[in-house]
Amino acid sequence: MGDDRNENTEELRCHRQAIIDLGEAMPGSGPGALGEALPKSDAWPEDLRDTPMIIDTDIGGDADDALAVALAARCVSHLALVTTADETGSEQGRGQRARFARYLLDSVGRTETPVTAGADLGGTRYYCVEGLTPAQVPPQEADVVSAVRRLAAERTGPIRWVGMGPMTNLADLLSHAPEVASRLRVTQMGGALRYRDPERAEHNFRLDAAAVHTVFGAIADGLLPAPEFVTSEVTYTPEIRVDSSHALYRKLRAFDAPPWAALLGTHLDRWFSGADLPIPGTLQHDALTLSAALKLPFVQSEDMPLAVDDIGRTTVSVEGTVVQVSTAAHYSGFMSWLQTGLDPAIAPAPRP
Repeated sequence: MGDDRNENTEELRCHRQAIIDLGEAMPGSGPGALGEALPKSDAWPEDLRDTPMIIDTDIGGDADDALAVALAARCVSHLALVTTADETGSEQGRGQRARFARYLLDSVGRTETPVTAGADLGGTRYYCVEGLTPAQVPPQEADVVSAVRRLAAERTGPIRWVGMGPMTNLADLLSHAPEVASRLRVTQMGGALRYRDPERAEHNFRLDAAAVHTVFGAIADGLLPAPEFVTSEVTYTPEIRVDSSHALYRKLRAFDAPPWAALLGTHLDRWFSGADLPIPGTLQHDALTLSAALKLPFVQSEDMPLAVDDIGRTTVSVEGTVVQVSTAAHYSGFMSWLQTGLDPAIAPAPRP
């Protein structure tokens, strides 16, 4: 399969160069215009389909994280590591998000995917799955840097990092394992150009603004390849809402649902009953971000120079750091993909 892909890529490069050469020979013509529009660089988009994926999530609060992790467990063959952010501390018991992630992954059948408990930001209000993880699920490892270093030593080439919470773990990794940074291909849910509350930064950026500055500094210094940010303007919409009337919820809550689906259904019930939600239900911010990391044709993004202020608000600025920023999304197609991927009646994708 790998050799076939390389041959196909080389064939496409040859076709592109032939069009460019024809356009240069026929300036002012249709082929000339097409040739001018094609990039002249030899750079070619990376094929990341067979590369390991790390999901960094604050699972256990808004249920969209758990839905996204379960979706990845069912459709991403190379799910190599799950790390938790904004971890629970002494109030709930340390590392409870990681234990819940372990239980969910085991329920889906991904017992081989390790889980590592990440940074505790000093107490969290966003946790609603108390008691859902059986007592026999042990505490998980609590050293994200070591876990990523092990993965990097085991695998060559790029590593996909899908951020679904604050960027604390990513910032720590960049600070303590900079040798890994150039291999990371980051897709991060977070940031906003027009946040609904102009006095605050978007939620994930607001939780740890210092981490945002560390990450943007690493991008500006050339240490970290420019990430893609799936921003609040694109994710905060009722078009990707799952609530108690949604078909997906009904399938997860069916009497014959498998354990992983029943767990998600119970988590959704906890979130619906315990959260003061401006848009009732749960918006699928994180699964939409996962789709972008998978290069599915739902999220559209453009290169933009972003500046970050002291509290984590982002604005377009000529003095900013160039990253990819989401501009639009195809919501109906995305929701069809989400529902298919989490339909208990449909078998998950085969794993190598």
